[in-house]
Amino acid sequence: MHDNGNHDPGATAPHVSRETGPDGWAVGRRAPVPDPRVANGQSEPVASATDGSGSATRVPLAVPFSSPESGGNAALPGRPDVAERYPAPAPRPQPTPSTDRVDVAPPRPAQPRTDAPTVAPEATPEEAVTDAYVSRETPTREEDDPPLAMEALRAVQILNPSGVVTMPRPDHTRIMCVANQKGGVGKTTTTVNLAVALALHGNRVLVVDLDPQGNASTGLNVPHHAGIPDVYDCLIDNVPLSDVAQAVEGIPNLWCVPATIDLAGAEIELVSVVARESRLSRAIAAHPDTFDYVFIDCPPSLGLLTVNALVAAQEVLIPIQCEYYALEGLNQLINNINLVRQHLNPTLDVSTILLTMYDRRTRLADAVEQDVRNHFGDKVLRAVIPRNVRVSEAPSYGQSVMTYDPGSRGATSYFEAAQEIAEHGVKGGKA
Repeated sequence: MHDNGNHDPGATAPHVSRETGPDGWAVGRRAPVPDPRVANGQSEPVASATDGSGSATRVPLAVPFSSPESGGNAALPGRPDVAERYPAPAPRPQPTPSTDRVDVAPPRPAQPRTDAPTVAPEATPEEAVTDAYVSRETPTREEDDPPLAMEALRAVQILNPSGVVTMPRPDHTRIMCVANQKGGVGKTTTTVNLAVALALHGNRVLVVDLDPQGNASTGLNVPHHAGIPDVYDCLIDNVPLSDVAQAVEGIPNLWCVPATIDLAGAEIELVSVVARESRLSRAIAAHPDTFDYVFIDCPPSLGLLTVNALVAAQEVLIPIQCEYYALEGLNQLINNINLVRQHLNPTLDVSTILLTMYDRRTRLADAVEQDVRNHFGDKVLRAVIPRNVRVSEAPSYGQSVMTYDPGSRGATSYFEAAQEIAEHGVKGGKA
């Protein structure tokens, strides 16, 4: 049906959708903006529609509008409320061109920056010496040097290629027994690395491997297979210690008395021997050479081999793993040491406590360290041996960590521990 804009009041009202209001517009939508071309007679607003063939046809809009210049929307025939409902907007005032001269303000002078650094007045020579300021960002020598250079410097310090005596030598032979009945606390590792560190810096050192496993002999690359003269021959057959000791290859001033699997039967054979507790003590005393240090690596037990070591030694070095089980067995070891002191060796003294396998990431390690230091006081070395994979790798190459990786944290820690022991021995005190 074509709507030409005429409205017949008497005609039947067309169907109105529920979505359209009484005005014919969609609910919630405003009336379309009038087209000024209709008022000027230029064109007629049309809408496109599609016939049944699918082609678009031009259909003129049913309601013409007036232009904004004519005063807004004109009243539609039969719809007098449209103009009232949609009043025309008020015309915007047009700016009138001004002929007055606009004065432009001159640019303001640049202000000095408040965050700019101020230059301090030059200080006199006296003030420059007394009030010299060093920025926190200024690197120290340790921070300025690259890590590889610092590691190389530590390696040279530990290896001591010049051979100069940098660790003081004691005025008498110090026989130290490395004992702890708990296994896996680092007795053999401590014995080997301390002996190598002291030997590299001018001390004459003898290592006695009293453990049937022979791990100390492996760490020093000393043959200890079956048929090699070992410490078992000294304890059972009274063979002189000098005939059994072997020089350690590559380490001057270091000798080792190896241990073979035959030593495992010495515990039973020593039961019927007279003065079985002092067999090792007499063998060491009969050695013609003079040593600065004698380290005895004990087995992880409190049998006759450990008792022989406690009787022959003057000092006891106890390595303690930073875990609870190591503390649990420490009381029993102290009680056995007290029994040996009362009946066999009155001069025996627990002189050195060394904390090993320290893991700084755990609170347990810190708690164990605090308990040990509170109980033993100055006997605990300041140097603490951390967990370091280089320490575990070194025996597989027949070396100590001091020669395998002298720049590692493990080698540095054992070097500091050896230095403490040497300094305490010279002062006449106990380490």
